[in-house]
Amino acid sequence: MVEKRSWLDYLAHFFLLFGIGLMLFPVYVAFIASTHTMPELMTAPMPLLPGDKFIDNYWQVLTGHNLAIGAPVWQMMANSLVMALGITFGKITISLLAAFAIVYFRFAFRMLFFWLIFITLMLPVEVRILPTYQVVASMGLLDSHVGLILPLIASATATFLFRQFFMTVPNEICEAARMDGAGPIRFFFDILIPMSKTSIAALFVILFIYGWNQYLWPLLVTTQEDYYTILIGINRMLAVSDEVPQWPIVMATTLLAMIPPVIVVVLMQRQFVRGLIDAEK
Repeated sequence: MVEKRSWLDYLAHFFLLFGIGLMLFPVYVAFIASTHTMPELMTAPMPLLPGDKFIDNYWQVLTGHNLAIGAPVWQMMANSLVMALGITFGKITISLLAAFAIVYFRFAFRMLFFWLIFITLMLPVEVRILPTYQVVASMGLLDSHVGLILPLIASATATFLFRQFFMTVPNEICEAARMDGAGPIRFFFDILIPMSKTSIAALFVILFIYGWNQYLWPLLVTTQEDYYTILIGINRMLAVSDEVPQWPIVMATTLLAMIPPVIVVVLMQRQFVRGLIDAEK
């Protein structure tokens, strides 16, 4: 039997569609702007239909031809991708190992070390930016992918989340693994990591977007165009002295910068939701 929908259902769907349209409209305007020439955008009213410069503008963006900066956008996106993946895998790896040591090993001042890690949540990158920059500069890591990634791979939040999950694993599983002759490393890789895959997937999405959207740290440690990230490139396109920014090029670059995070969210949305609601734990 099919139930008849009430007017509240239609009203709820209307507001949902209205909210989706409201969120997507700026993206649509950016896409329209990326398909026109600069004089066409400067005329009032602004066009709201696609123009005929889609291929020309995006080709100029991807090849770096006549841009305000020397590096092509594909290279800046590659730098952002390397940075985002490096930060993501680094944070997850270090957090897993730290949580594993804190939960399953008994050593002196174990909880003290955990709370010292947790207290670092009150010291974000912006607070410790100057000493961090001094250390990276003294190590000769400026203008390098290692310098972009290494200072940002520690994560107290991920360590705390993995610790809380490991504490919910029954002790019987650890004892059974020990009786079967599994050592700590085998227990970690064969049991804990497979059980943590939903949490890892959820953190992967969050940390990838965090790494991709980094702006302040790359701005400080990169001076060569070969190591610019995509956000730095967009800022350089806007930071023209007395000239008007080339808005079609800026909008095209902005849309290209949105593609990798959207792909990650779309491909991993199911695992992301499971990791948040503990569906498989």
